[in-house]
Amino acid sequence: MKTRSVTVTVLVATLVATLAPLPVHASAEPARPPTAEQGWVTSTLRHMSLEQKVGQLFSTYVYGSDATEPTAADRAANRAAFGVETPAEVIDRFHLGGVCYFSWSHNLDSPRQIAGLSNGLQRAALGDGSKGRVPLLISTDQEQGTVLRMPAPAAQFPGAMALGAGRSPRDARTSADVTGRELRAVGIHQPYAPIADVNVNAGNPVIGVRSFGADPTLVAELTAAQVAGFQDGAGVTAVAKHFPGHGDTATDSHTGLPVINHSRAEWDRIDAPPFRQAISAGVESIMTAHIVVPALDPSGDPATLSPTILTGVLRGELGFRGVIVTDALNMAGVRQKYGDERVPVLAIKAGADQLLMPPNLALARDAVLRAVATGELTERRIDESVRRILGVKYRQGLARSPLVDVEEAVRTVGAPEHLAAVTQVTDPTLTAVRNDAGLLPLAGTNRSVLVTGWNSAAFAPVATVADGFTARGARATARPATLPSDAVIAATATQAAQHDLTVVLVNKAWDTTVTDPRATQQRLVAALVATGKPVVVVAVRDPYDIAHLPGVTTYLATYSYTRAAMDALVRALHGELSPRGRLPVTIPTAEGAGTVLYPYGHGLTW
Repeated sequence: MKTRSVTVTVLVATLVATLAPLPVHASAEPARPPTAEQGWVTSTLRHMSLEQKVGQLFSTYVYGSDATEPTAADRAANRAAFGVETPAEVIDRFHLGGVCYFSWSHNLDSPRQIAGLSNGLQRAALGDGSKGRVPLLISTDQEQGTVLRMPAPAAQFPGAMALGAGRSPRDARTSADVTGRELRAVGIHQPYAPIADVNVNAGNPVIGVRSFGADPTLVAELTAAQVAGFQDGAGVTAVAKHFPGHGDTATDSHTGLPVINHSRAEWDRIDAPPFRQAISAGVESIMTAHIVVPALDPSGDPATLSPTILTGVLRGELGFRGVIVTDALNMAGVRQKYGDERVPVLAIKAGADQLLMPPNLALARDAVLRAVATGELTERRIDESVRRILGVKYRQGLARSPLVDVEEAVRTVGAPEHLAAVTQVTDPTLTAVRNDAGLLPLAGTNRSVLVTGWNSAAFAPVATVADGFTARGARATARPATLPSDAVIAATATQAAQHDLTVVLVNKAWDTTVTDPRATQQRLVAALVATGKPVVVVAVRDPYDIAHLPGVTTYLATYSYTRAAMDALVRALHGELSPRGRLPVTIPTAEGAGTVLYPYGHGLTW
């Protein structure tokens, strides 16, 4: 262990030494673009047709791991969604300004494949090289923690709330810097991070651990640190989201239209500070939220479609001059009040520049063209957004060098110093919340251990924890039980009674309406506690679960289930790592109503 620690320290010191100092931005108003940038943007815009300009406003998914030779299934999916068969044809038909990668659209496999796909898509965008052809801005949701798209060997850092528990702007910046470097190496320029939402609602079904926490000052500080890491360190475009703040919702905007009833004073105090600080830090893009905030706009329109919020507040009051990108337009929150044909037009009229993932790309594109033809939108308004998007592309270096070095991508993604940084950043985030019986740290290693509870096929946290015990001389059994039936709960409890110790992982066990309608995780924990044998409960997502698990006396929060988080957990259980994380949120009682179970800043150590 000692040799490993020294190696990690040396590697991370090497990485940190390469980071530029945090920038100081005197004003939210950016300087006038340099002459070269201004010249390229103006010249490119002059040679673009209206159809090409409108295409630049859209960014969407495409199916396939290769730009020109997707599988038969991906050809069929592209044909159904876009009327053509290959990703390259989608770009050519719609003159797309951007593409967003997902695993479900089969874009993300290995560094070599991703870099090759990016190069193929860029070649398709550039076509014959005429002046009206523009390179793509490629994006993905790489928030880290529970929302990450790049598979191993990519560096998989803890997410925002874990970083909030660690309280270190330097670590937050390191995470963004390394993440951005790996994304850029494979041709991805927009990570759709950091999350600037302040999660003050323990029942928030969509943000939760994706937020740095419940304190606006902490969230603002870490948001700015990540903006610096992404942009000044890695040279990718940070995207602060979700404006004007999605942290106090009880509705998921993917499935409904949330309403945030903060007063204007509350919005200024709670939701605005992270966005203000991101703008001061020079953030180049901000993503909208499909939420209604009556104190900012009483019309009932979601922020994505609100001129009052996007143009009046974000641009006018906060002084943001960068690219406004909508959250996905296929989400229910933006589709409830207006039809899919009206949404893209209204978003542009509101002040948005980049339109993300409309449910029907042809319908959306044609609606914008028709709005220009009828005079509802002017070509000058389209030009304003295209200029902003082209400016980002120029500053990304895409005008000069849109392709990536595939071999360099293979060397960069998962580099030893990057993986060492993951450990260095993850270790201080582990939070010990409850240790009433003094069970931890565990004494000795000669014991039988059952590791059970929530599991992920991609990360296998149950097996990872069991393997950690085995490596230390224990007799460990892994028994995943993600949403167990009553029969599985009974069998697991019987097995636990035959072991010296049980470690059970839970994931949003508080949420009995969405992820666990029968409260099976809560019943599993209760059955394990009833055996009378020692039980360690670990929240591998939201830390709020403890309020819904009566009888639990030993409880830790990791905020994510990455391998690094599980490795830190095992080391902490054995006393090899002292927990240092402090709750970045307040944990209310199950009854809520403002009653606090564990306060903000709580955290034990040993």
